Amino acid sequence: MAPPPRAAARIPRLPAGAPARPRESSALTLAVVFTGLVIYASLYPFSGWFWPAGQPLSALLVLRWPRYHGGFDDWSNFVGYMPLGALVYASALRLGRRPVVAGLVGLVFPSVLSWAMEFTQHFLPGRYSSLMDWALNSLGAAAGLSLAVAIHSAGLGVRWSTLRENWFVPHSGATIALLVLWPVGFLYPSTIPFGQGVSWERVQEAAYDLLSDHPLAPWFGWFWASLGENTGTMSQAAEGFAVAIGLLGPCLLAFSITRRGWRRALLVPVAVAVGLAANTLSAALNFGPVHALGWVTSTVPIGLALGALLALACVFIGERPAAALGLVALCVNVALVAQAPSDPYYAESLQQWEQGRFIHFHGLAQWVGWLWPFAAGATLFGRLVRSDGAGLA
Repeated sequence: MAPPPRAAARIPRLPAGAPARPRESSALTLAVVFTGLVIYASLYPFSGWFWPAGQPLSALLVLRWPRYHGGFDDWSNFVGYMPLGALVYASALRLGRRPVVAGLVGLVFPSVLSWAMEFTQHFLPGRYSSLMDWALNSLGAAAGLSLAVAIHSAGLGVRWSTLRENWFVPHSGATIALLVLWPVGFLYPSTIPFGQGVSWERVQEAAYDLLSDHPLAPWFGWFWASLGENTGTMSQAAEGFAVAIGLLGPCLLAFSITRRGWRRALLVPVAVAVGLAANTLSAALNFGPVHALGWVTSTVPIGLALGALLALACVFIGERPAAALGLVALCVNVALVAQAPSDPYYAESLQQWEQGRFIHFHGLAQWVGWLWPFAAGATLFGRLVRSDGAGLA
């Protein structure tokens, strides 16, 4: 007697004509982050608010053409909004919106955001609202949107979706966005190559500024002074280990969403190349192309080699062990950066960024560099405690 046929697995299907379910999108995460960075860069330093004398609200609502403008500011206003237009369009598509609707959102949202920033700048000292800035921002968003539409029309979006399904486990959109943001943090100077996080010296300076006018300021001053300053030097072995951990953490973050095997092995040299390029670009912007490799000490190649070997040793472990090890590596990286002593190179880099020609990009790389390891750690912790177990074998 032949055995009864096995029941086919039931696959839930959407009703005919129903819209596709929204899918997790790395573009949406990047669009949200980029919007926050635009707001920060437009309104920094968020102090000195005032109401323009003799100006009614109706007059402030109308933006005016500036008398003077510079070439660098014009190009930065145009180029700065290009990614936002493209990301908003891609996010809307990923969420199941029709291309026409996604295009309208990608055009209108950046334009409205730009107008809101220009209007708010009326109330900040040293900021000047400009109709030209709003026009350049809107045109930049339109250019980015046009580029995204061309990419989508060429079928590259579908190819990316297929590639993502072949390389990454489900629910990986936010982690992919974090990996894209990782090299941005290197543009802001760090006490350790490949290190990200907040140094203890910066925390002390912020505490001094915040509590300087407090009635208990003398007590706080004694407390901070009792903690002392880190005036020592980091040994070459410690610096090499810090570089290795700085590379290993992002690699393990990528492994937590990447399928095991050769795909992970390919990501390791990519991470090394991207990190080297970002640190070199930061040095070139600060000190000129001649000193682009001035940050490479004798311990950096050794640290990178050690970090790459440790990462390659983990290419076959499960996603959950990779997330656990990555969380440990990020915690060690944050601790090393916090305790690392500063040096004249680091102090001069900060002066170039915060008082020189990079003041307009102050918030862009600074906050990414400070917060990236904490956001990555929270993401890895979330993957560890997930109950569905998707991709976390």
